[in-house]
Amino acid sequence: MGLPVFDETLCEDDLDKMMDNAQAAANFLKAISHEGRLMILCHLTTGEKSVTELEELLSARQAAVSQQLSRLRLEGLVTPRRDGKAIYYRLTDDRPKQIMEVVYDLFCAPK
Repeated sequence: MGLPVFDETLCEDDLDKMMDNAQAAANFLKAISHEGRLMILCHLTTGEKSVTELEELLSARQAAVSQQLSRLRLEGLVTPRRDGKAIYYRLTDDRPKQIMEVVYDLFCAPK
């Protein structure tokens, strides 16, 4: 699937829908535009992780991990689950995984 062609045949309703979609995309991209959040999403692509597991994987303090998870949760990218005192996070849907695959291909995959 390629990008659409934007020309004079674009009606007002289509333009309004494009603007709404652009806003949603901008919010999504802002939410992932931090290296800590990218790393969290990268780890969550392999499955649910506890906050403690994420702290260890990222070599980061609990406060920093929780702050980044809060932003990802606010944007609807991750979903928490409590099990006793532990809180586990997973990806809410497939969008972050799809983006992480593209980011990996562009920046991390061996050339």
